[in-house]
Amino acid sequence: MNSKPITKHPAISAINIESICAMIADTNEGLTGSEITKLLADSLLKDPSPELNKRSRLYNAFADHQNTHQCSNGILKFLGLAMNPARYFGKDELFNYRINELNKRLSFIGLEITREAKYKNVTTAKTLTDAQERASHYKYKLELRNVHTEIIKYCNEELVKENYFHSVFEGVKSVAQRLRDLTGVHADGNPLVDVVFATANPLLKINPLQTDTDRSEHLGLANIIKGLFGLIRNPTAHTPKIKFVIDEAEALDIMTTVSFVHKKLDKAF
Repeated sequence: MNSKPITKHPAISAINIESICAMIADTNEGLTGSEITKLLADSLLKDPSPELNKRSRLYNAFADHQNTHQCSNGILKFLGLAMNPARYFGKDELFNYRINELNKRLSFIGLEITREAKYKNVTTAKTLTDAQERASHYKYKLELRNVHTEIIKYCNEELVKENYFHSVFEGVKSVAQRLRDLTGVHADGNPLVDVVFATANPLLKINPLQTDTDRSEHLGLANIIKGLFGLIRNPTAHTPKIKFVIDEAEALDIMTTVSFVHKKLDKAF
């Protein structure tokens, strides 16, 4: 019985190999020297310059393989072994970082590595925006939190670019716009919230407003929205980005709160 012929994957350009090596051998988040040694051996790749720094060493190993075999099979095997999820028990953050960064680079050659360390063909990225769209850490983490679709609708460009400052600004603005869309009121800020969530004849209710608990919940949501306006929208609208620093952890928490508000508004009547 004849064995199935091995598919030869096209060689990867030097600039794409360089980009992949810079990421996978990064000083802080990349593979260690000993990990590279083992993975090269497991992938049956030669290590022609073990005395060099990790990035150059890996680049030379990949280039040597392609020059010898005129294909990228060994490189792809190395990357698949490097991203095997069994290597990342208790290291979820590192796994997510590496796979997303690797997929940004692989998208330029029309490939993506799945979370099961398998390859699939994708439309080749032509621009940085295309590549970022494929693999944004920030957007992926928000999706894991099951954030409301309004956030993706209003902030997708900022999410894929991992722009924390402008994404939270747009996210909070989406709440104000949602209130206007639901009620037809054209006010803004706290006056908008006061009209929409008035305790007498409110334009939106999230419960029957028949008990003290109902009224507390109703006013609580109004206060959360006012808090978002005061904490995020007003400062970001008037403070230079360099003076109003928001890191990823803060952005995730803020956007989760914005998502909570939108989910409450889904039930409004």
